[in-house]
Amino acid sequence: MDFESLINEKIKEAIKSGDKIRLETLRSIRASIIEFNKSGENRKLEENDAIKILNNAVKKRRDAIELYKKGGRNDLAEKEEKELEIIMEFLPQRISEIELRTELEKIIKEVGANSIKDLGKVMGHAMKLLAGKADGSKVQKMVRELLGEQ
Repeated sequence: MDFESLINEKIKEAIKSGDKIRLETLRSIRASIIEFNKSGENRKLEENDAIKILNNAVKKRRDAIELYKKGGRNDLAEKEEKELEIIMEFLPQRISEIELRTELEKIIKEVGANSIKDLGKVMGHAMKLLAGKADGSKVQKMVRELLGEQ
């Protein structure tokens, strides 16, 4: 089952179960899928496109959680956290810090990076390889750490 069909199926399940937060979250994902389809690229939604859509949704929720907590709106922050959990269900399993470090060390050797000046090269390669498996900010932090060590 493709990603779009999966989301539509999950929307039907949420309607039947009466889970309003889940339904709202899934509808926002579907809106992003529709936006992709109307973008004029004339290509089918692929797995990496779905991961980008989900990562954008995750980023929006994390930013909103941070802002709501700063503003003392814990009720809204909790709602965003629930939405974040729902979105995370559709992303590939996250890799551990040890696995991430190992992958990044391999990438650094592959691209021949030897200083922080090569950060862009390493990040571009890493984010293609680790799309959806690791948080971009965590990857960047670890790459900076590894390049600083060399």
